[in-house]
Amino acid sequence: MAFDQKQFDDIIREFTVDSDALHTIAADFRYDLRMGLKDPDQSSLRMLKSYVGLPTGEEKGEYLALDFGGTNVRVLRIRLDGHGKFEVLKKVAKPLRVEGIYDYVGEGSTAEQMFDFIAELVDEAVEGDHETKYLLGHTFSFPSEQTDLYNAKLIIWTKEFATAGVEGKVVNDLLKEALHRQGIDNVEPTAVINDTVAVLLAAAYKQPDTFIGSIYATGHNTCYLEPYADTADEPMILNLESGGFMKLVPNRYDVAFDEKSEKPGEQRLEKMVSGRYMGELFGMALADLLGESGKAYGFTSIDMSNIVLDEEDDDAGIRKIVAGRTGHELDKETCEQVRKLVSTLIVRSARLVTASYVGIIWQLDGEAKPRKQHIAIDGSVYEKMPLAKENIMRALYELLGEEAANVDTVLENGGSGLGAAIAAAMSQN
Repeated sequence: MAFDQKQFDDIIREFTVDSDALHTIAADFRYDLRMGLKDPDQSSLRMLKSYVGLPTGEEKGEYLALDFGGTNVRVLRIRLDGHGKFEVLKKVAKPLRVEGIYDYVGEGSTAEQMFDFIAELVDEAVEGDHETKYLLGHTFSFPSEQTDLYNAKLIIWTKEFATAGVEGKVVNDLLKEALHRQGIDNVEPTAVINDTVAVLLAAAYKQPDTFIGSIYATGHNTCYLEPYADTADEPMILNLESGGFMKLVPNRYDVAFDEKSEKPGEQRLEKMVSGRYMGELFGMALADLLGESGKAYGFTSIDMSNIVLDEEDDDAGIRKIVAGRTGHELDKETCEQVRKLVSTLIVRSARLVTASYVGIIWQLDGEAKPRKQHIAIDGSVYEKMPLAKENIMRALYELLGEEAANVDTVLENGGSGLGAAIAAAMSQN
């Protein structure tokens, strides 16, 4: 039962980003960057200051890193040896909620309970040493208002957090108070960064020519080092919250998905590229092809990955995945169409993300030849999704021509901890 060919071709066309569109998106991203530098209200990019530049590579010493981006919290004791070398000396990780035992993120939980719990993890990481002086860097991945490297005030909880007494407060103050309550006055919180900034710091510590850091996973975001070349301002990493980039033309599936999402009209780029949403977009298109428009099947990005990777002669893997989600048995021709649809969605995602990177490169280098550089990327889509990496490189060449030889992408998947330790080291400058 092959799909209706015209309907299938129309859907493929809707999810295809041709070369003209790719160039337009990169130029529009650069425009939003330029407008955002003048007045953030005129841009769909947030242009949030991190109050930190890039490491020199000379950062050395023992530091603590608190990685707080979700319900699993990690504290690491890391020794920086300079020039990209480091060693994790101790790692402690625990969830903030264990069903039926404790819950520091739900209704009824308090800031004091949450941060006392985190202080206990810090105590474990320093192995009860209350004498040695440690600076602590903090990767805090929630919407915050930041006025310097230390002061980050939580604006609003996301990710199902409801802990009372944290919103509107400086998170490092809450941590400091909890450390004091437990007699750990030798640990000094000095820096707060977000996870995307941490990726860039970690990668730049290892490879100097790195100016762009990105997360390409369940969600999507990018930051870069803004040189402030025409002003007296110090170069600084700006967190773009680029998942909110709006200068894109959504297709009918993007529009329908957005309308029923938690936050309609927001996070347009993220909803078109990230792992959290790709499976749903695929499911919506497949429902149309199966004559079940509007039906939700619950496909995931992992399903999509497995569909592309299925190399069995009879496409048994594709048949099993689709039958399990939809109840429909596919023939060989239809399996090929399903694989093509999935591949088209992944390629679109990679091309849109790359257009945003090139918008930043054009902002950094103007009309000049792009300097030799690495783009640091963390995340499951970049690391594990078939077709993603090669289509990022293909799109770089499409946009930059032969000069794309100066640009490559590198995986940086330890950023949250290492980046926080580096930020702590840089806070002394």
